[in-house]
Amino acid sequence: MRIVVTGGRGTVGRILVGQLRASGHEVVLWLRDEVPVDDLQAHRVFLSKLKPAVLYHLAIASTPTGLANEDTLVNCDWPIGLAALARELSIRFIFTSTAMVFSNDAVGPLRPDSIPDAVEGYGHQKKLAETGVRQLNRDAVIVRLGWQIGDSPGSNNMIDFVHQNLEGEGQVKASQKWLPACSFLQDTADALMGLMGRDPGLYMIDSNRGWNFFEILTALKALHNADWTVACSQDFVLDQRLIDPKMNVPPLSDHLPSLSLDQAAPIPNP
Repeated sequence: MRIVVTGGRGTVGRILVGQLRASGHEVVLWLRDEVPVDDLQAHRVFLSKLKPAVLYHLAIASTPTGLANEDTLVNCDWPIGLAALARELSIRFIFTSTAMVFSNDAVGPLRPDSIPDAVEGYGHQKKLAETGVRQLNRDAVIVRLGWQIGDSPGSNNMIDFVHQNLEGEGQVKASQKWLPACSFLQDTADALMGLMGRDPGLYMIDSNRGWNFFEILTALKALHNADWTVACSQDFVLDQRLIDPKMNVPPLSDHLPSLSLDQAAPIPNP
């Protein structure tokens, strides 16, 4: 199939694009310098000419370009507009949202019927985008992602966070009271590919079966045989896990052999 991807040069996008092409799909990247996010007519011309079967919308406002209200425009207005246009042009629309639609006050683990409560910033913008996409395109797929785990620094992933903290403070603090929503990039890309053939609706991708942040970083340190100083803390309390029975995402322990499913925190009944 011909597939258009926004954010195809980003953390998740690069892996997804590689997977799609390896599977034989024709992938066209949406380049913002050629098709600006604030030019609705350009969007229509671009998509009408290409006639893709699927549009993956992964892009976020990561690098400022000087547009007015750029965060809201990119994170909220753009996906809502694309959702409406995709429905009009009969293009399958897959929109990536975030676990951050839930605030730090949300009581986890979080499920598809949990009510997003973010009131500001990126999470709030994505919450509004989800609502708009759902209202304007009943055939859309909305998928919430957690923190991504790559294999090196240089992009917005957990390994990069570790290296930034090591460079700035000489250590990385990791709370035993935080169960982050997270998954390895390859598993996220595989799950996103699988959503092309799924029913419209809301999905959530998370590989954390119940491990805390300290356990995860300790396991990553062992995997990479890294000289990291991981300081155990108790200062951040949050169960951010995204529980979605519809998604069969491999657990973190598939990549991190020092983690044990038997030792993971249990999932309470709804």
